[in-house]
Amino acid sequence: MLTMFEMLLPLILIVLITLPLIPVFKGKKSISTAKRRMLTHVCCFFAILLVSVFFTATKAHAAMEGAETTVSLGAGLGYIAAALATGLSALGAGIAVAAAAPAAIGAFSENEKNFGKSMIFVAMGEGVAIYGLLISIIIVLMKL
Repeated sequence: MLTMFEMLLPLILIVLITLPLIPVFKGKKSISTAKRRMLTHVCCFFAILLVSVFFTATKAHAAMEGAETTVSLGAGLGYIAAALATGLSALGAGIAVAAAAPAAIGAFSENEKNFGKSMIFVAMGEGVAIYGLLISIIIVLMKL
């Protein structure tokens, strides 16, 4: 069971990381300062994330010392593969749609007949995410 400290600590750390970014979002800081602050805060966020995952994993490992484990290493790696398939395909689809959608809007604004053709390219970018989701579902179902 989590204690109150363990539940509030990540929330407090995230608030402490995001508070210095408020002047950047309000426009009171320059762009170079904003880039530097953003890079520092992203690095701090991932460092805190890694530390919290490490402490959670060691606590879970200590709790499972006396218990019998039923999940094998292969099943665990399969779940990680499913998560990576979904996450990376969604990231790729986001990049594809970010490039195709403005071009589709530009083509539609020039000629209304280009709407169907341009939406096909946007849908093809979204198809990448659906394929990744299907692959991850297949991986998870094979592990059951």
